[in-house]
Amino acid sequence: MLSAKTVYPASTPRYSDFASRRSVVHSTNGIVACTQPLAAAAGQRILREGGNAADAAVAVAAALNVTEPTSTGIGGDMFCLFYNATTKKIHALNGSGRYAANASLDAIRKDLGLSPGEGGTIPLHSALAATTPGAAAGWIDTVEKFGSGKLSMEQILTPAIELAEKGFPVSEFASQFWHSGEKLLRNASPNFKEMLKHDSSAPDGVRAPLPGEILKNPSLARTFRVLAAEGKKGFYEGRIAEETVKVLKGLGGYLTLDDLKNHAESGSQEVDAISLIFRGQGVGKQGASSDDSEGGVEVWEHPPNGQGIVALMALGILEELERAGKIPRFSPGQHNSAEYLHAVIESLRIAFADASWWVADPDVEKVPTQQLISSPYLAERAKFFDANKASDILDHGSPAHNHCDTVYFAVTDKDGNGISFINSNYAGFGTGIIPAGCGFTLQNRGSNFSLQAGHPNVLAPNKRPYHTIIPAMITNLDGSLHSVYGVMGGFMQPQGHVQVLLNMLAFGYNPQAALDSPRICIGAGTPEEGKVLDRTVYVEEGISDETVKGLRKLGHQIEVLTGHQRGMFGRGQLIRVHYDDGQLVYSAGSDPRGDGMAIPL
Repeated sequence: MLSAKTVYPASTPRYSDFASRRSVVHSTNGIVACTQPLAAAAGQRILREGGNAADAAVAVAAALNVTEPTSTGIGGDMFCLFYNATTKKIHALNGSGRYAANASLDAIRKDLGLSPGEGGTIPLHSALAATTPGAAAGWIDTVEKFGSGKLSMEQILTPAIELAEKGFPVSEFASQFWHSGEKLLRNASPNFKEMLKHDSSAPDGVRAPLPGEILKNPSLARTFRVLAAEGKKGFYEGRIAEETVKVLKGLGGYLTLDDLKNHAESGSQEVDAISLIFRGQGVGKQGASSDDSEGGVEVWEHPPNGQGIVALMALGILEELERAGKIPRFSPGQHNSAEYLHAVIESLRIAFADASWWVADPDVEKVPTQQLISSPYLAERAKFFDANKASDILDHGSPAHNHCDTVYFAVTDKDGNGISFINSNYAGFGTGIIPAGCGFTLQNRGSNFSLQAGHPNVLAPNKRPYHTIIPAMITNLDGSLHSVYGVMGGFMQPQGHVQVLLNMLAFGYNPQAALDSPRICIGAGTPEEGKVLDRTVYVEEGISDETVKGLRKLGHQIEVLTGHQRGMFGRGQLIRVHYDDGQLVYSAGSDPRGDGMAIPL
């Protein structure tokens, strides 16, 4: 076990007493941190060829589609935050797709056999859960808006194309997820053989791959070649689009060729990132600028329809609780104590209660984003906190008057740019439905719509659902880049953002130890009727028995997870930025709960 007590200059990550499982990776030229080494190598290759962080990120996204289709792919959605080192500005790109234009709430409820007034959601593995894939357009738009301009899409997609055509050895966790999802692929799609390993000894000639076995996906390679040669039109029109609509229509879905074409024409949406200046728990004191004696950091998230606002709200509530004297400034010895985790759990519960009602497509519904993260509102919501017991089920406020699969990765380059990028099918292989000859599955993001009339996140034509995938960044108050980070895993994501940030900045853990440290996950569940219904708190092995007993005494319903169940707690990546001897230095960690690593340039 490696000690996290690494000595750093004052401007870099501080040390801690937590025993880390890996070393921090350092570089002055850029780093790629992701869940799969071959995908990280793809991004590194693009950086070496002259691409910047955005170019490399798209190469990583495509390579992950090949190596981890159990979590991500071109049939899903993406979001990213890009930090421009020259302007010190953060740009947000929403690459999520909308529901079918010819569908309606009444029609979907009828298809599902729901009676009037009956609640419910779209089943995860139904064709009705498929929304327009946003990733393909998102990859193109990322390169066009934020890329170096030095490399073509063909060059950027070449590493992934080679992996798909020549084959690659399957990693440990990917193999496990493949075996878990094999039944889904077989049941959901008539084209399931495209995404399983060919084996003449298997009953029908295919099976899920084992660790270390070579897997090829020539159909996906052809899809990437079309995207590289023809751009968005190649994916959202022609053969790929026709096969997508054909397979969904045959299974009762509503997406049409017009839905796909319209997405290509409108493209991804560049939006304003949302942020919160956080000074709670002593955070940012070491990074105070000369004109700000209080210090602090600015935490950035993608705005709704993503759930990044949950992390900002929870951090803001923790700060308000500390300001009101309801929680202390926790000492290093109180890390992952019952008192500390109770405060984190309750802050997250309050934030999720609001998000499960208010987070929706802002193009369709009025989402009071700035009010939700305002100090006065968060101070009011913090009043629901009781230091002595777990809260009852909370309803949402009115400010204006888990385990799911995703891939998150972080990339920085030699020029100081950084990108926080996330791409997802939503749950595992998504719907499990494969368009013939295309080599990818379609996402099931539509299952996150509410089916209750009047809910802000209610299903509607051309609407984007509540989205779990969220990239994050941290800047210093002078606008310089502090960290590029994120934690994947459905409703775990904002919870991971809060815990990893506090591990690093409040408790002084280095980037790797901040990710290694055991986490908790509240059972946020799918948004329904504006309430968080699952009261379970999942606790990762490594958190002390004393803490577990303390949480139960406070009234929390605790379930301790071990082994592969630890996938509940997400897989994160973190790149910390500092300067030494006048040089830019990146210090990175990669989550041990995944197959990946941080690779320096």
